[in-house]
Amino acid sequence: MAQWEQMKLLVQQLSNQVLNELYPALFPMDVRHYLATWIEEQPWEGLDADNLEQERQAQILRDQIVVLLMEQANQHQNVLERLRLQDFSRKMSMVVPMTLVQTVRDMLRKERQFLSMTASVIGHYHPTPSQGPSPSPRPSNGMPTPTRPEGTQDMDNLVLKVLEIRECRQNMHQLQEEVNWERQNDSMPSPMQASCEPDPKQLEKQKHIQTLEYKYRDFGKKRVQLLQETIGNLQEVQKRLIQRTKDWRWEQHQATIGGPFDENLGPLQTWYEQLLGVNVQLRQEVILVGQDHGSAEPFADMQERLVMLLKTLIQSSMVVDKQPPQVIKTQSKFSTTVRYLLGEKVAAGKPILIRAQIITEMQARNLGQPGGIATENVGELINSTAILEHNQSSKSMCANFRNMSIKKIKRADRKGSESVTEEKFAILFTAEIAITGCDHAYSVQTITLPVVVIVHGSQDNNAMATIVWDCAFSEPNRIPFVVPERVPWTQMRLTLSRKFMAEVGTQRCLDDNNLHFLAQKIFNKPDISEDFSNLLVTWSQFNKEVLPGRPFTFWQWFDGVMELTKKHLARYWTDGLIFGFIGKQHLHVILQNKPNGTFLLRFSDSEIGGITIAYVTQAENGGRRIQNIQPFTKRDLEIRCLGDRIRDLEFITHVYPDMPKNDVFGQYYSDMLGPIQPNTEGYLPATITTTVMGAV
Repeated sequence: MAQWEQMKLLVQQLSNQVLNELYPALFPMDVRHYLATWIEEQPWEGLDADNLEQERQAQILRDQIVVLLMEQANQHQNVLERLRLQDFSRKMSMVVPMTLVQTVRDMLRKERQFLSMTASVIGHYHPTPSQGPSPSPRPSNGMPTPTRPEGTQDMDNLVLKVLEIRECRQNMHQLQEEVNWERQNDSMPSPMQASCEPDPKQLEKQKHIQTLEYKYRDFGKKRVQLLQETIGNLQEVQKRLIQRTKDWRWEQHQATIGGPFDENLGPLQTWYEQLLGVNVQLRQEVILVGQDHGSAEPFADMQERLVMLLKTLIQSSMVVDKQPPQVIKTQSKFSTTVRYLLGEKVAAGKPILIRAQIITEMQARNLGQPGGIATENVGELINSTAILEHNQSSKSMCANFRNMSIKKIKRADRKGSESVTEEKFAILFTAEIAITGCDHAYSVQTITLPVVVIVHGSQDNNAMATIVWDCAFSEPNRIPFVVPERVPWTQMRLTLSRKFMAEVGTQRCLDDNNLHFLAQKIFNKPDISEDFSNLLVTWSQFNKEVLPGRPFTFWQWFDGVMELTKKHLARYWTDGLIFGFIGKQHLHVILQNKPNGTFLLRFSDSEIGGITIAYVTQAENGGRRIQNIQPFTKRDLEIRCLGDRIRDLEFITHVYPDMPKNDVFGQYYSDMLGPIQPNTEGYLPATITTTVMGAV
């Protein structure tokens, strides 16, 4: 591929600072674009700026650029672009020929260096070409440019710095060669010459040597300064990358309660590989600068910083790509996937084995401490090892634990009324990983999100309450797995709505009426005018204390509603046909003036996983009263769907506020059209019809 064709894929991703370095005002990027093929065919490297005999050849090249730009202008249909090209041609005609030659030569060199860096230093780029044809690689018509991958500008600047360091080194070596050459040809003056006036040519040569040595020292200072700056920049960029990795884990954690989460690890992997490449290059440059100075000792601090940065980068590169279930029943199979983000750089040879073990909350806290490796075995994992394997199509390296199981678990001593479903564990993954270009293997580890281990299905609901509380109210970068004992209701209401939406699979959230009733329920305050915004919800109120007059906790009741809605009522809820959570006091307020036959659907507050029909009917005294039909449970709706049950009840006619029921529920009625056909055994099919005893 021609050089410019490769560069066009990159320029869209480069910062303005980098572009200005590559394409100065003397030779704009537009000129490079229009004359790309011709430019790459000319002998720029063969021209020497100090050779006056080549001035004529430089002038010919300059004049050809002027003519070619004018030809491009005459052929262009766009008037504005034609004027721009004519302006470029006019400006080129006024540039000193040899200066223009040097500019183009340096530009081509920098392009080659940059392409080399993106291939060998960074590993690979992922540029996004602009959509549709444009006269120049970076359109200036105000159209939006493609979104740049996170960290791209940081990497642009780091690559440019490494290029500068390399250029300083090359300039120093060139200057040293010139000094050596001049000194070799500098003959000692004879005694007769020494007694006479100094030879002007000899003085000029000595002055030239001194100038070269001054430039050499100047480049040496700049080189060391650039190394120090670039290592500092690398440290800052790596710090941001590791924080972004922690943010990704945090977003993965929040996804448990319906938080937004982009599971794509591709951009992070690219960023890790790029930083590794820059680190390797900088370590090589530090070694070379030590050799040029005759001693590596003055630069030992730089080398040590780079080694520590490398170690941190390698040890931060393992993540749990696919989390195991956060409630795990012993003797049950589950799966999880671990991904190594520097997998493309892993040294070839012996397969890498990832080992898994289950650890307690206390062991998880000690992992970051000296000697904090978990040694005590608190559980027995089946199929607890997997090989880190490379996937060529996705360019990823993962270890897939497909049939893992917890055979048994050792419980810690519990405090007070703490139950087994409140005890949190995690799965720790460890490996010894060697990276290409590194002297030795590194110990790498990562842990899953907290999990609760149960031994019976009846514990699942309470265990999930622990997980929801942990996910919703833990702080980023916390000590594992610390959570507050009480949280503001404003946080709780958001959590309940997000969890409900995620579990049911709907875009319709819980509205203020729903959330107000949930607050009444959890705080045991039936007054509909109560303000709950400044109250705190405790863990006990959430899932330890049973609700007044009920045999279940708030979470057990709420989770039952989610389960029922998810399996049988999701479409009704999404279409807005279920009012949802509402107390009887509020129910009377909104229905008391409605005509007989008006009804709404509300979740039962007296049993787990029920939905009831509240409707307006005539009271014995001639007035109105509100009745509630016995709740329909999961079992009831498996026998006959909600739509058919509503059709069965002729005394309910309009959905609150005033929609005819057949208009809105008709789409949910079972297909009863056509003659009834006997089945293969000769029996006529039968159906069940919902009736309400005593309804009028």
